[in-house]
Amino acid sequence: MSWKGFFEGIESVTETVLLQPLDGIRELELSNWFLSNGLNWLFLVIGFVAMIYWLKELKNYNDEGTEDKTSTSHSYLG
Repeated sequence: MSWKGFFEGIESVTETVLLQPLDGIRELELSNWFLSNGLNWLFLVIGFVAMIYWLKELKNYNDEGTEDKTSTSHSYLG
């Protein structure tokens, strides 16, 4: 088996199997922009939910007052 055949096999699998859903999304864009960008909207919603959750947890942790704030890495930081 040559290296060229190996890499052509990877190319074939990538183009015919792994990128097939993206080709369908690209074709869908011509008819409905919002539907074709549904994956982007989903990631955006997941990011916002994660950010809101993280900020809520940081606020809860800060309100508990359990963090030791006596030492800093530099004396001028307080």
